[in-house]
Amino acid sequence: MLVEKFRQILFWPLQLMPLPDRGDVHWRQLDGDPNWVLLDDDFPSDPAQYQERHYREFVSFLPHVQRFLYGERSKSVRSYGESPLLVYRRTDIKAVRMRAPGEAEFRCFKVEHADVFFFYDADVMIPVIEISAEDIALDVAMDTINRFGRAYPAAWSESGEPANCFETVEWLDAAGAPLAAADYTNRLKFYESVARSQTTDIAAHWAFMLRPMMLNRSGATCAVRYRPLEYHRMPMMTYLAVEDPASLTRAEFTRLALAAVPAARDWLPLSSIYLADFERAHCYDRFFDPRRTDDPDWPNMRIMCTPQAFVMIGRSGDPGFIDSERGFLGQFRHQFFMLGLIAHFHRAAILMMSNRLVEVISRLESHDTRSVSRFRHDIRDISATFLRFTHRYYFCEVSDQAILRDVFRIWTGQLRTEALFKELREEVNDMEAFMEADLLRRQAVTILQLTVVTLFSLVGTITTGFLGMNLFNHADLPTTDRLVIFFLVFIPTSLLTLYTVRKSRRLAHFLDTLASDKASLRTKWGAFLAVWDSRRDVSVD
Repeated sequence: MLVEKFRQILFWPLQLMPLPDRGDVHWRQLDGDPNWVLLDDDFPSDPAQYQERHYREFVSFLPHVQRFLYGERSKSVRSYGESPLLVYRRTDIKAVRMRAPGEAEFRCFKVEHADVFFFYDADVMIPVIEISAEDIALDVAMDTINRFGRAYPAAWSESGEPANCFETVEWLDAAGAPLAAADYTNRLKFYESVARSQTTDIAAHWAFMLRPMMLNRSGATCAVRYRPLEYHRMPMMTYLAVEDPASLTRAEFTRLALAAVPAARDWLPLSSIYLADFERAHCYDRFFDPRRTDDPDWPNMRIMCTPQAFVMIGRSGDPGFIDSERGFLGQFRHQFFMLGLIAHFHRAAILMMSNRLVEVISRLESHDTRSVSRFRHDIRDISATFLRFTHRYYFCEVSDQAILRDVFRIWTGQLRTEALFKELREEVNDMEAFMEADLLRRQAVTILQLTVVTLFSLVGTITTGFLGMNLFNHADLPTTDRLVIFFLVFIPTSLLTLYTVRKSRRLAHFLDTLASDKASLRTKWGAFLAVWDSRRDVSVD
């Protein structure tokens, strides 16, 4: 079968590491780089340059999503009240050339765009790359879907071939000259990275695409550093226009949805028992009915969604499906792309905050005062970030249009976003509860110390100040003598107060024992002696 129009869009959610200057932003590092340009013409301010797809895309979303996606995203200065979305586009990559193991010829695809999406006040970026081709075999399309978009190999064969990766991947410029090539076959490079820094390296062509940003690992000197948040396979969107979608077998639909390797037309990629509910769980057949193949006005378009891929497949002879301005192709590249961007951003932000929580907990030393203080500061930062994410970025409804609303629910359900969000919220609440309990404990200790000091000071205060009586009359002495007497009293009193504070916990234990009716005189005397006996374990927490 021939795929007359093919599109593949890859998302690559990455976590951005904190910058040395907390007041700086990551995307400023790309300003001035000749290979990156700030994307400021997607939604032009001049109505004469405005296109219908701009309008159709904008009105597809609810107002709060419109503010999130569009706003004033072309500006480089951001504040809390502006749109958090900023897009930089790579200008030198125009095509990609690939060759699978055992093949003699290259496959060439046009690179429609290679962008990086930054999100203000969320240490997440999502590189996005879209490739296209026309008139390719369905098996070639399946193989490309399966192999392209792997950040690094998961394994190698005995002969050294990277598992499920292309043998060669090259970025090409406008003249067709290679810019960078993949190094999946360099097994030693990936071994060395894991052995030395416990970090999985990424293929050279993906590292090139993100320059000047660098992978976070020991020895990295770049200001903007990133690390993967998920599995080495990048989530994807796939668009296929074929002569008759109803002629595809169930196995072919399944392989496309699961981004599996091509095989015989009737061979399922997984067991039939496991795939028994495939249509119910992963297919959105609002516009798909194999019995209506003779109806020229029926689109017969199927949408499939799995945790790995979003697939849209329809008739190549249907103008409404292949129209890039008003048809499903235009919706695939714009409305549905935005759905995918939101869904994967939500998941990436949640995973990023979970990673930060783990890092904060791992640095906590409960017996180190500075560590505890830093822990409280870090938890406050994460709580504030989570609060901003919840109220500004996280939403369950994106559109009133039925197809967009339904697909977004399916997509987020496949990604388990809601479950991950609940887990993160519970983790943040646990951290805040710990901080509150620790604060109450420290306040209780402080109150205890003040109570003990006040109690013992009360004895001297009442003794020396009974009925306002002065034991010594120093009012007539010279000023110098009175100052000397003042300091002779002030210094020992201060030292005695500090000593009482130091022994306040043991003194509190003694007072508690003294007030007990059940404690014997010997026990009370022992509690009194324990005030100065450091060998005895006394706890009042």
